[in-house]
Amino acid sequence: MNKINYQKELDKLIQTLCKEKTVPTLLLHSCCAPCSSYCIEYLSQYFKITVFYYNPNLYPDEEYEKRVKEQVNFIDRFNQTDPVFPIKVISGDFDKESFYDFIKGYEGEPEGGARCGRCFRLRMSKTAQMAKEGKFDYFATTLTISPLKNAEFINGIGCEIADEAGVDYLCTDFKKKNGYKRSVELSKEYDMYRQDYCGCVYSYKERMERR
Repeated sequence: MNKINYQKELDKLIQTLCKEKTVPTLLLHSCCAPCSSYCIEYLSQYFKITVFYYNPNLYPDEEYEKRVKEQVNFIDRFNQTDPVFPIKVISGDFDKESFYDFIKGYEGEPEGGARCGRCFRLRMSKTAQMAKEGKFDYFATTLTISPLKNAEFINGIGCEIADEAGVDYLCTDFKKKNGYKRSVELSKEYDMYRQDYCGCVYSYKERMERR
């Protein structure tokens, strides 16, 4: 079975949009400001983007506050660079209990395992719901930019959710075209806070154990 090249597929879609002079609306789930930086820089040339910051998995509370402020601050500053289509942002609810309820029974899974899959699904499902309600043309997630995350796995979840919700999902692999490298450069350029763990209490504990 041939592996899908998600970047090539996205390139084809963008070529079609440019040819037809169409600018779709996109609700982009963001896991954090650094990861969103390249995704926004890249896609804002072709889509009218609203960033949806929804991450109830974050631990502790101070970490959530730090990351959401960094996200809003980055978008404010990015919009000052006069992008083709200015970025909007929506901050979702920090409903921590929904995360713990959703991953119940998977607490002991290793980082990158089934627990993470549940976490991706929770956040992307909420994004799809918001996209449906807001009548966006597409929804997507910045999660595929991480070298530690499997784009095929994430896009598979996104496509399943899209079918369930009745809204189109934009498949991506943002780490392609040196996307991750560019996100690191943008983080330095904007002097962003870059966290050293994914976000949940379990990844936090793993980081502390490594230390």
